[in-house]
Amino acid sequence: MIKAVLFDLDGTLLPMNDDEFIKECFNLICKKFVNYGYEPKKFAHTIINGTKLMMQNKGEKTNKQVFWENFAAVYGKDNLSILNDYEKFYENEFKQIKNVCRPNDKAKDLINFCKENFEYVILATSPVFPKCAVLTRMSFINLKEEDFNLITTYEDFYHAKPNPDYYLEILNKFNLKPEEAIMFGNSQLEDGYGAITAGINTYLVGDDIVKDENLNIKFNYIKFEEIKDILLKEKC
Repeated sequence: MIKAVLFDLDGTLLPMNDDEFIKECFNLICKKFVNYGYEPKKFAHTIINGTKLMMQNKGEKTNKQVFWENFAAVYGKDNLSILNDYEKFYENEFKQIKNVCRPNDKAKDLINFCKENFEYVILATSPVFPKCAVLTRMSFINLKEEDFNLITTYEDFYHAKPNPDYYLEILNKFNLKPEEAIMFGNSQLEDGYGAITAGINTYLVGDDIVKDENLNIKFNYIKFEEIKDILLKEKC
């Protein structure tokens, strides 16, 4: 029996083109911190490398620790003083990222349906962002922190997508078996490979599928409007 429903955010609940989102994200963050004296290309490269290291995290440190230790290695520990401003950026200037996202007036209703029918509803967005960045993106589709039993962020997680251990980390928090969870996402690698390898039944959703030609996996594709029907079948 399914006890937990996991949802990816970017490209799944929140419609967007992944490449456009990443490009605009770096445009905004570099525009902000060039005023702090950081050279844009080096700063962007440091952020990208820090993100890669979080994706490779083996679980000894939180993703936040991994990210900022890399930053300190590049710029020195004194520059860790920007941490608060970095997170405030995601509460303020980052809201402009909405320009490359599309509305989804069905997201709130779907999450409410899941809350009424399943024990746990989890926002399984890759934890390479601060919590404030995730809450900002959630607000674009009228979702709030209290809508979920868990939101995965870089403060609290020790792995990231596409590592299957990221999904096992979620399951362990609720003492769940893989067969007691179901995942809905849009990335063949991060959501498909990661969750399926962890043993979780997984569906790729919508029009913003991120493909990976190196994967030899048969994926289940559905429309967003079909999620409720899938869940009703799984519940029976």
